[in-house]
Amino acid sequence: MDLLVQKEEVWAASIEDKPGALGEVLSALADAGADLDFVIVRRAPEKPGTGVIFVTPLRGDREWSAAANLGFSVTSRLHSVRVEGPNKKGIVAAMAKAIGKAGINLRGMSAAAIGTQFVAHFGVDSAEDEKAVIELLSNMKLD
Repeated sequence: MDLLVQKEEVWAASIEDKPGALGEVLSALADAGADLDFVIVRRAPEKPGTGVIFVTPLRGDREWSAAANLGFSVTSRLHSVRVEGPNKKGIVAAMAKAIGKAGINLRGMSAAAIGTQFVAHFGVDSAEDEKAVIELLSNMKLD
């Protein structure tokens, strides 16, 4: 079973915690041509009235410029690996188990099945862990 395993740049920005703010930000990115694969938004309890938004991917000067104008920047603290492939019962569990067995601690993870395919995003603590996860999952045999 072949998996598509790749590093992904995560962009983050502060967002107002008010109705409509998310729609405005996402619309501005869409107007710049962004076709986002992944969006996470949460409130920032340490900063009342604000939240944080994470998106990926952004490609090309037009999208990067629009993102920068909205307050986005590529995060240097978040390292993420995107994995896509045929969905199979237990596949995400097998990947998470292999990552743990390699001594790599996950800082976050999300996954979804869409029809016969799945996509997962594994967040790790360092660029070194990111490289190790990419190598591990690229060589993983799940048949």
